[in-house]
Amino acid sequence: MDVKERIESLKKIINHHRYLYHVLDKQEISDSALDSLKHELYLLEQKHPQLITSDSPTQRVEGIPLSIFKKYEHLIPMLSIEDIFSVEELNAWQEYLKRITPSADFEYFSELKIDGFAISLIYEKGIFVKGSTRGNGKIGEDVTQNLKTIESIPLKLSLHKNVDPAIEKHLKEIIKNGVIEIRGEVYMEKNAFEKFNKELEKKGEKTYANPRNLSAGSIRQLNSKVAASRPLKFLAYDIVTDIGQKTHFQEHQVLPGLGFITDPGKKCRNLDEIVNYWRETARKREMLAFQIDGIVINVNDNSLFEKLGKAGKGFRGIRAFKFSPKQATTRILDIKVQIGRTGAITPVAYLKPIEVGGTMVSRATLHNEDEIKRLGVKIGDTVIIERAGDVIPAVAKTMKELRSGEEKEFHFPKECPVCKTKLIKPKEEAVWRCPNKNCSAVKREFFYHFTSKKAFDINGLGPKIIDKLMDENLISSASDIFLLKEGDLVPLERFAEKSAKNLQKAIEKAKEIPLPRFILSLGIRHVGQETALDLASCFNSIERIGKSSKMELEEINDIGPKVSQSICEWFSQKENKEFIENLLKAGVKIIPVKETRKELSGKTFVLTGTLESMSREQAKDIVRSLGGKTSESVSKNIDYLVAGENPGSKTEKARRINVKIISEKEFKNILKGRNK
Repeated sequence: MDVKERIESLKKIINHHRYLYHVLDKQEISDSALDSLKHELYLLEQKHPQLITSDSPTQRVEGIPLSIFKKYEHLIPMLSIEDIFSVEELNAWQEYLKRITPSADFEYFSELKIDGFAISLIYEKGIFVKGSTRGNGKIGEDVTQNLKTIESIPLKLSLHKNVDPAIEKHLKEIIKNGVIEIRGEVYMEKNAFEKFNKELEKKGEKTYANPRNLSAGSIRQLNSKVAASRPLKFLAYDIVTDIGQKTHFQEHQVLPGLGFITDPGKKCRNLDEIVNYWRETARKREMLAFQIDGIVINVNDNSLFEKLGKAGKGFRGIRAFKFSPKQATTRILDIKVQIGRTGAITPVAYLKPIEVGGTMVSRATLHNEDEIKRLGVKIGDTVIIERAGDVIPAVAKTMKELRSGEEKEFHFPKECPVCKTKLIKPKEEAVWRCPNKNCSAVKREFFYHFTSKKAFDINGLGPKIIDKLMDENLISSASDIFLLKEGDLVPLERFAEKSAKNLQKAIEKAKEIPLPRFILSLGIRHVGQETALDLASCFNSIERIGKSSKMELEEINDIGPKVSQSICEWFSQKENKEFIENLLKAGVKIIPVKETRKELSGKTFVLTGTLESMSREQAKDIVRSLGGKTSESVSKNIDYLVAGENPGSKTEKARRINVKIISEKEFKNILKGRNK
């Protein structure tokens, strides 16, 4: 074999392994072996420079920095895609299409809408010769040199697998003698993005807000060394050139054969199938390696797509069906404070209603006085509201540049708005509190907590009934609840004899309560479900917990000085001891912890998003019954993050620190004893 043949063979085998790795996600030889082949090719080309061609894998190396990007006029404009956000808008779009072509039979192709940087690639006689940005749709920038550094962009086209026979012959001819234009997105995977940002942090350099910004910034660098140093990828979604394809679906079948990564997508016969695909994609969104912000829907028949034509800046036959945004802008109509069961004063922004993360939001927390100062927020401001999965909506940013001058300052109260007691704030805390334990607002919130599902779980005794009982002076302490009689309830507004009897039965039933839930019901600061369970498992008696020292408490995993101090202080107060005694006198019976099964012993789970087959509380109870633990926060001590529908930002953190993320199906298999 002469040198030229050897070079061609090396190029062929290197391109074959590039295809396996980037398109099929397979690897037949090690990275070091592939590097060795590339090195041999490089040495041969250095000895015989006349044999170097632009499609050689060695030509991915960065070139001389440019002084400016040249402009490039697109052969066919790169138009934008109109967004839709709801099923109603999807229906309206189809009705719009039917008015234009009443006799058409619509089939659609849906695919992931990757959040990347749009790029066009031109191949002449199979060789990559031009790469450009979208620009204004008509004229972009020539970024060929930067795009050549991306391994997942083939420098030479060839058919790696069979395609539709009706296309294959014509396609081979175009690859050999014609021009092919491919469009897609340059992107960066989440893990690679997090790693890259960490490196910037170490160097003390400015980090990037998201993978898309980093991808776009990398491609628009005049020095291609920058693009070469970053782990960029390319996903193709369109073949602009007529290669004989009849449908958009066919294009997605051809693209992998040409050596491109693409999303397989899904043919959808009707709108119901589109909606199902959209919802299914939303559920798995956080599990994907890259960021997406919705799906793209094309009218699948290319001739019908062309017939529908353009309107404004985009084609009529394509829409981006976006997921409900996790951030949105709205106006603050008012700011009021809420009083919690521990006396905590929380400022709340009352908003002009807006949909965020799939839910209509009319209130958002401002957390505390310091946060209001940090945000510089005023009544009347336009603000960015943020909501991720199960996280409470919060004000993320104030759009001060949109102020009209009519906005009003919010003055944090110095006294409780209900009982007028002077508020207090210890130096080490950020939260103002009402110290009056007899404050009706504090009591009201405590009663809500005491009767909730996590605590005494009194069916039918919700906030509205508690409000009535308090307003009628029928309850002033939690123990009063268990002394209520049917006759006390019947006179209440809208309370019939039957509903009074049902509530009386529910109260009687709730008198027997497991120790962990009883501990939680007491409302001790810093004691949540997991700490209550740990205390119950360790001491198995409320009396023993009350007599325990700080040192004994801190011997329990996850209980530190702050929590132990809070527990000791609570049990040291005379009125709290009397509170427990009064509950017991009223007939409350505390059930000790039974010995749990140990199948999940030593395993800790975090749950995020909505589960289909059970509530999050039910899931936690099952984990605990099998000897496992649950946590509200993601850390390296967690074994699994269970991601339900619309999971929150916890998935990002879990991926960042390599915590295993599992679906609801995998979680159920673990509970059944499979795949542990």
